Amino acid sequence: MNKSQNFTEGKIFAPLVNFALPVLLALFLQTMYGAVDLLIVGQFATAADVSGVSTGSQLMNTVTVVITGLAMGLTVLVGRKIGEGNGREAGKIIGSGICLFAAVAAILSVAVIVAAPSLASILHAPAEAFDKTVSYIRICSAGTVFIVAYNLVGSIFRGIGDSKVPLMTVAIACVLNILGDLLLVAVFDMGASGAAVATVFAQAFSVLLSLLIIRRSQLPFSFSPKDIRPDMQLIKKILFLGTPIALQDLLVSISFLVLLAIINKLGLIASAGVGVAQKLCSFIMLVPSSYMQSMSAFVAQNMGAGKPERARKALLCGIASSFVVGVIMCYCACFHGDVLSGIFAKDTEVIMASFDYLKSYGIDCLFVAFLFCFIGYFNGCGYTMFVMLQGIVGAFAVRIPVSWIISKQAGATLFHIGLATPASTVIQIILCGVYFIIIKKKQDKAYLIK
Repeated sequence: MNKSQNFTEGKIFAPLVNFALPVLLALFLQTMYGAVDLLIVGQFATAADVSGVSTGSQLMNTVTVVITGLAMGLTVLVGRKIGEGNGREAGKIIGSGICLFAAVAAILSVAVIVAAPSLASILHAPAEAFDKTVSYIRICSAGTVFIVAYNLVGSIFRGIGDSKVPLMTVAIACVLNILGDLLLVAVFDMGASGAAVATVFAQAFSVLLSLLIIRRSQLPFSFSPKDIRPDMQLIKKILFLGTPIALQDLLVSISFLVLLAIINKLGLIASAGVGVAQKLCSFIMLVPSSYMQSMSAFVAQNMGAGKPERARKALLCGIASSFVVGVIMCYCACFHGDVLSGIFAKDTEVIMASFDYLKSYGIDCLFVAFLFCFIGYFNGCGYTMFVMLQGIVGAFAVRIPVSWIISKQAGATLFHIGLATPASTVIQIILCGVYFIIIKKKQDKAYLIK
């Protein structure tokens, strides 16, 4: 059965939302990998285990966002070829992408395993949790090949307009991760290491299931094992689009790691509390994140079909619907963050520290609806270099210096330090708005839209 979807004709809002919902659910379940680790560890292990998982998962999230950024180059290219009706070229792009990501997986896996102690030290992992942090990082790094493969498969399906297959595979894997955590952490008392083993096993199963589905699916492009070869011209195109996104995501994640390092210096309770809050934030940000990925595929197809005006209408639809959800998330984070934090921790001090930090993210919920949709739009248009630049400005000109300055002030709380994040988002939105106006004029001229 052909499961691809053409976004270049008909209504805009309903197809965009229908495509975004499975992406949202898939992201939710993927986020559950780390969240379940933290939840079960928080209920059945020590505060040191919680800190180890929270710090280690933040680092592994950095690895994941780099891979996701690179994979976005593949999504955009495949989406364009589908929009142009060129399925043969799409198959060649995917073959070259497989070669590229196989090399990426090998390099990242070895590098992170070797550097795990140094990375934990850089992040100022508390002494009580240092060994647990290193163990979590190393075990998860051994499964980097599965992280890469999952994102590669997901980028292909999103490019052809199918967001349901990634949802189904990650849903099954998430159930396995929960069962694995309960067995290894709650029953065998393996703490952070047990959570890491369960996560790797679940990711491996997700990849194998995805490959079986691909073999049984009728895809809108021709592909054979002969296409799996490194065409350097196609690899350059993937890297040209994906590298700026990956670099931007990497630098943004580094800025959050720096923020985490600043907070880790405040002690074990602050470290564990912020770890819980950031895990909750990964859920809170799921809706704008799903729109960002969906917007990229939607816009890429329409730009490939020569319909920039339709792409801009999709941007407006995405912002409006995402903002409504952002208001709800803001309310929950700012007024019921203690209840949410209690899901992942049992220590009262950790819960209150998490709640304090979470309030700043509640404010950010109102702004990311705009920023993430803008980023998805620019990615789909191929303006990934700008995406990288605005991310660098937000991370290194605002988030890091503001959080560091605030942390040095007498009486500064986790809430005050966390305000660096919405401050960064506001600056990035301003940059995106200006650039949107500039490229609109160029697009209107190029496509003769009046």
